[in-house]
Amino acid sequence: MNRRSVLLLLLAVGALLALGIVMLASTGEFSQDAHGRPYFFVYHQLMWMGLGLGLCLVFSRVDYHFWVKKWPYIYGISLLLLICCFLPHIGAKINGSRRWIRLVGFTFQPSELAKFATVCLLSWWYSQEDRVEREFIRGFFVPLGCVAVLMFWTVIEVDVGSTALIGSTAITMAFIAGSRWRYVLTVCLMGGGGIAAAIAFLPERTGRFLAFLHPEKYPADAYQTQQGLIALGSGGVTGLGLGNGRQKLLYLPFAHTDFIFPVIGEELGLAGTLGVVFAYLIFILAGMSIAVKARDRAGLLMGMGLVMLVAMQAAVNLGVTTELLPNKGLPLPFISYGGSNLAFCLASVGVLLNIYRQGVSEKEEEHMEQMEMALQAQNKVVRL
Repeated sequence: MNRRSVLLLLLAVGALLALGIVMLASTGEFSQDAHGRPYFFVYHQLMWMGLGLGLCLVFSRVDYHFWVKKWPYIYGISLLLLICCFLPHIGAKINGSRRWIRLVGFTFQPSELAKFATVCLLSWWYSQEDRVEREFIRGFFVPLGCVAVLMFWTVIEVDVGSTALIGSTAITMAFIAGSRWRYVLTVCLMGGGGIAAAIAFLPERTGRFLAFLHPEKYPADAYQTQQGLIALGSGGVTGLGLGNGRQKLLYLPFAHTDFIFPVIGEELGLAGTLGVVFAYLIFILAGMSIAVKARDRAGLLMGMGLVMLVAMQAAVNLGVTTELLPNKGLPLPFISYGGSNLAFCLASVGVLLNIYRQGVSEKEEEHMEQMEMALQAQNKVVRL
């Protein structure tokens, strides 16, 4: 296997992590949740980063087939933790949503484990020998029905973003596995209907969607995205300089979490924002290269699923902060403040590294190509 893929993957992740710490140092002290400590978020992010790097190391050493085979336990634990979000003294309600669990002073989101459970479940299901992906019941309805159970508990937590992310990843993996177009299209239409229903029946989401369509008519709901655009416009090409951003001075809410990208644009300019996009493109291409050269079907699907989770989350965050999509709170992977998401993303990198270690080596790939060329030459001789 080409070593450049894994080197580029690590380089992109390292650059994003470093940028995240730098931007948290620039924005964190102005947040109302900093408790008067300038580097409060930096310290906590470094703690979670240490945990995430430890998980990355462990997951890189553990055979990825272990997670695929143990999917029922991962699925059951994630489902149990999602339910625990509604239990008194365990679940934590923050900003009107019950999507957190608070234990021993730490707060984390079970939906991150649900994402990993989804990838493990579908990787196992579509790697079976009977290859049922072309069937509707066994190859589509049953596996996606299991995923829908996790999506149900995430959506009633008022976490529409994670619900859509899990569903989109599941559909993508089913398509990669070979499911029929009409099945995929039907579920996509149903998912669109579900999102429309959430927008219609959840007042906060209705306001965000209307503000996206007509920001001038709904200034209160459009305030956050408008301030983000002001930050991006103020930065211009060269930026105002690191630490010199003005929108983070309590003008732009959540400048250290979901809306950290506009601050990057304001302080580092167009070069900074394009650098972030370029780093994610490198991550996606390198991750897909590793997945494509996996030794088996389970590795291919698992690698693709984990890459798509990070890629779609980044795409949604960038789309929201540039007002290409309605406002939805999803952190920017590896950069935004958020411990459980950072730990999950680094654990995903560890799984990709393990898939790389067990993948088809360059010598094996060359041998396979030579064998294929020899067979083609033999067939030509037989035809003559």
